[in-house]
Amino acid sequence: MKSHALLLVPALTMLLGCARAGEVASSPLPAPVVDTAAPGGSTETAVLAGGCFWGIQGVFQHVKGVSQAVSGFSGGKNPAGGYEEVSTGTTGNAETVQITFDPKQISYGQILRVYFSVMDPTTLNSQGPDQGTQYRSAIFTTSAEQRRIAEAYIGQLTKAHAFPQPIVTQVSAFSAFHRAEDYHQDYLIHHQDQPYIAYNDLPKVAALKKLYPALYRETPVMVFPNRS
Repeated sequence: MKSHALLLVPALTMLLGCARAGEVASSPLPAPVVDTAAPGGSTETAVLAGGCFWGIQGVFQHVKGVSQAVSGFSGGKNPAGGYEEVSTGTTGNAETVQITFDPKQISYGQILRVYFSVMDPTTLNSQGPDQGTQYRSAIFTTSAEQRRIAEAYIGQLTKAHAFPQPIVTQVSAFSAFHRAEDYHQDYLIHHQDQPYIAYNDLPKVAALKKLYPALYRETPVMVFPNRS
């Protein structure tokens, strides 16, 4: 279970934090060969799990074309006990981010390109020091088209040897999204001074800006824009 207290030393961050900063890509990943043929409606939803949702949410809040990124849980039963119950690893859920985006501005394939750049898809049921199925990497597809694109991109990255170990990210059909408690929302934005966030998650946002500057927006979209 992650600690939400202010961590005073980076060493504790390494022990208790989410995915480590070293797990971001050092160079851009290949652009997806298979992608959405033509934009559909005005918005589309991507549901992605990549370890701690604080960092994944924080990244996609800075992606152009994204109108909302919400932290929550997918892949298991409705967690009546919220985050604390999911943290036991008994609900079947993964920490997940539900991303609403404009397919005319950014494609689903581009969303996946960013996703695979800011987490380690080769570790099974873990990200960095966080262990358990709730920290697995998973893509919950909302359509047959999304599944086709996700599976094709994983195959493309595998063929390109983009990672030193096999990709173990799961691809499965989306069933439900359970929103996490309000204190989890916009967490990276409001806690940038915490060593926990500074060590683990701010490097993910920095990687987005460095690797894909055309996709980066300086001002993040927030779940609670009026909350200080």
